Amino acid sequence: MKKVLLSIALCALCVAATAQSKSFKFGKWTEIQSSILKELNRSYVDSLPLDRIERAGVDAMLADLDPYTVYIPEEENEDLKMMINKSYGGIGAVIYKPDVQGNVIINEPYKDSPAWKNGLRCGDEIMTIDGQTVVGLTSSECSEKMRGAPGTKVVFKVKKVHTGEIKNIAITRQNIRLPDVEYHGYVAPHTGYISQTGFTEGVGERVRDAIRDLRKQGQLDTLVLDLRGNGGGLMAEAVDIVSIFVPKGSLVVTAKGRAEGSGYSSSTSKAPLEPNIPLVVLVDSGSASASEIVSGALQDMDRAVIAGTRTFGKGLVQSIRPLPYGGQLKVTTAKYYTPSGRCVQAIDYSHRNDDGSVGHIPDSLTHEFKTAMGRTVRDGGGITPDLEVKPHEYSRLTYSLVMNGVVEQYVLKYVREHASIAPTDEFHFGDADYEDFIEFAKGKTFDYRSSARTYFDMVRKELKRDGLEETMSAELDALGKALEIEKEDFLRLKKDEIIPFIEEEIVVRYHLQPDGVKLRLRYDDQLREALRKAQEFKFTVDE
Repeated sequence: MKKVLLSIALCALCVAATAQSKSFKFGKWTEIQSSILKELNRSYVDSLPLDRIERAGVDAMLADLDPYTVYIPEEENEDLKMMINKSYGGIGAVIYKPDVQGNVIINEPYKDSPAWKNGLRCGDEIMTIDGQTVVGLTSSECSEKMRGAPGTKVVFKVKKVHTGEIKNIAITRQNIRLPDVEYHGYVAPHTGYISQTGFTEGVGERVRDAIRDLRKQGQLDTLVLDLRGNGGGLMAEAVDIVSIFVPKGSLVVTAKGRAEGSGYSSSTSKAPLEPNIPLVVLVDSGSASASEIVSGALQDMDRAVIAGTRTFGKGLVQSIRPLPYGGQLKVTTAKYYTPSGRCVQAIDYSHRNDDGSVGHIPDSLTHEFKTAMGRTVRDGGGITPDLEVKPHEYSRLTYSLVMNGVVEQYVLKYVREHASIAPTDEFHFGDADYEDFIEFAKGKTFDYRSSARTYFDMVRKELKRDGLEETMSAELDALGKALEIEKEDFLRLKKDEIIPFIEEEIVVRYHLQPDGVKLRLRYDDQLREALRKAQEFKFTVDE
């Protein structure tokens, strides 16, 4: 009995010592930081940029934890609202300002937005905002003036794109909410498709509405839920999405944290709308957080075929905590686990691809888990699809055209020259149109080198640094000449992969965002391959 009591006493002492040690360290470093700031404020030779160094210190401290724990000052709260709810107070239009000394150009008005309802169209030029000229203002400064509390008015002087008419347009701002269900329709006979881009409040019900509408449109035998590029959002909505397809009371996600109250489990609380329909979920390296819970839960339950490429690997729970002076702390408080027990979070933050998604994780560092039917799935980061279907790989030229705004600038030119276009299903960017694009692009400055030429230039630079270039100059010159290709020739060579980008951007300007998705599906080989493979896929139990 004495030994038991002694053991208990020792354990208690260890716990107390640990708590005391943590408290001591916290107090120690708080005191050191405060003393440093006081000494700098008293002794530093120049005026102390206190706001800048304190913000840099806070950011550096949080960056040492994980990429998602961040400080948000009061002036950035609107950006936080946009990130969480995909909503803001404004007129509902994407603007473009190529020249600080020029006008603001309406690039994309959103469907049913105040901008659209008041007649603003792509190519219209805003000259003044509430009587103040936009000349000399940056794009972000103009955007800030256009935003405001819902219900307030903003007055624009606008030059119409096709008539040149100058008119004043008063618009009442509204709460602009970007749709999470971007498009739904049929992509093959009896095969419905839903493009879901986020997990803000109410998206579960909007997915239900989309399914009901598909039922009204025709015979729905298979459903595709597209979560590619979906960075996640509210976990409650992820649970609601899963509840559409699985029995009521099914476990969807478990969160485990260190602080009291940070752990919980969430199960479906609604009767399923589609408990039996064959389901294909498309994912990629941009599918994160709530997207990974949906795809992981449906995979664990053997309820859907997951197709595409491995997901991002973000299984961390963030909570918002208030701070003094209107600031907020978005802090990681727990980790997510799928029904089989897999942690979605990548093993570490260092082994990442260029886009931030999970890099290669050896099987020796991962663990096996079993689905409802006994199939083996693994943790280590993200959700590995049942069917790997890689997307189309685009050339460096195409990326350069898009990232440098060449396609966007050309589309604005096209809009000015065409009052209307054919319906999306009938619209095609023809050979003569593409020749016009080539002439336009030839006059623009952008890096049109091929990937091979880029790597060659890097190798030659390294050879020069190592003093080896001269000894290989003849061979290098010959190879460099062979890799050269004129801008115009390269544009013609990559015509088939560039045209879809141009067509989509044009369609969005005339028929708005849902039709842009519809046009994109015309060229979506990854979707078609996923459907083909899914028809042959069988849920088989591992022996």
